[in-house]
Amino acid sequence: MFSPSPNSGLVKNTSWQVVLPFYVYAAVSFLCATILLFFSSSAFLQHYFHPQTLAITHIMALGWGTMVILGASHQLIPVLIEGRLYSNALAYLSFVTAAIGIPLLVVGFYNFYFGWPAQLGAILINISILFYLINIATTMLKSKKENVHAVFVFTAGLWLFITTLVGLFLVYNFTYNILSKDSLAYLPLHAHLGIIGWFLLLVIGVGSRLIPMFLISKYDSKKLLWRVYGLINFALISFIIFFLYISINWLYLISLGAILLAVCMFGYFCYQAYKNRLRKKVDDPLKVSLLSVFMMLLPLIILIIIISILVFSVDNTALVLAYGFCIFFGWITAIIFGMTFKTLPFILWNRAYHGRAALGKTPNPKELFNQQIFKLMAILYIAGFIMFITGVFGANIFLLKIAACLLFAAAVLYNQNVFKMISHTPVKS
Repeated sequence: MFSPSPNSGLVKNTSWQVVLPFYVYAAVSFLCATILLFFSSSAFLQHYFHPQTLAITHIMALGWGTMVILGASHQLIPVLIEGRLYSNALAYLSFVTAAIGIPLLVVGFYNFYFGWPAQLGAILINISILFYLINIATTMLKSKKENVHAVFVFTAGLWLFITTLVGLFLVYNFTYNILSKDSLAYLPLHAHLGIIGWFLLLVIGVGSRLIPMFLISKYDSKKLLWRVYGLINFALISFIIFFLYISINWLYLISLGAILLAVCMFGYFCYQAYKNRLRKKVDDPLKVSLLSVFMMLLPLIILIIIISILVFSVDNTALVLAYGFCIFFGWITAIIFGMTFKTLPFILWNRAYHGRAALGKTPNPKELFNQQIFKLMAILYIAGFIMFITGVFGANIFLLKIAACLLFAAAVLYNQNVFKMISHTPVKS
């Protein structure tokens, strides 16, 4: 998802062979999620703890979002700190353990059976995150450069490990009752540690580096970014305290307020980068990425409504389902769509043409994928997303089925473009 330009001279630090498996796995996972979404659409008209809903959520969170980010981070961190990745072997191990663990866990959710296969899957996912953290931490320690963006990424990785560790306890809790309450009671804690601690913290840290770079903008404000970093971590810690020790629903608004302020500050950062850009023409993938910044507000607005309703002890299942859908099929998917086609072409261009650019005519990185397919994908995705949300609130299964078909078509086109880039044959000089 994230990568420097080929002209930086640093894109070669991490081999494309390390990064590419993560992208491929994520692309196939997204396709599988949309297929499951079609056949399990009725689950989104029932309780949010429905087995099929949980299975789709974990495919999107782990197989789609997390796998792309894990792969991209191995490429990005060395660029941020101007060093080299500590170990390609650890990166491969991180991929293999996650690639095996995710389907074991997802099948466990789908069948609502949490015996040894699901437990093994959860353990392998935790091992994968440990390999990732060791690799990233050692890479950063060997560098003498401090970088706020790298701190964002590493801290997000720590929150991810806490999230998956809590998830491991929840899986075992179904069988052994090791926690004081049932697993459903801890679901909000598990979910928001991942959504805020992993996805939001990492996206802001990385986006604040890449968006100005792609816009060719000189704007930068480390002080603003450190404030955003502090607000998000304050929100997470306060949320944990409120959740575990103080059962007063309105207190969550304090944590949510900190998150909302952080997102608004990041939005201001992006606006200033856009306003002070040298590249006046913004291409389609970057437009989708910028759209995803505004899409951060949608789940936050829904969450404010949910908390307000909970204050009056009213459980609104449709709102909770729409909230989760907005995060995984909305905000996170929009980010991946946009940034994949801003960055993966550079990785594959470097694989095919590194050292040959001066020897003859080579294609532009953006020529490695089909622009028309990308535009059609974006249109189908936005239409499917809006239609599915409408179907959830309207409890309309027919609308959900049509929306799922549109999202499936978008996933097919995404995979088509990704595999088109991967199978690109170098042009002879």
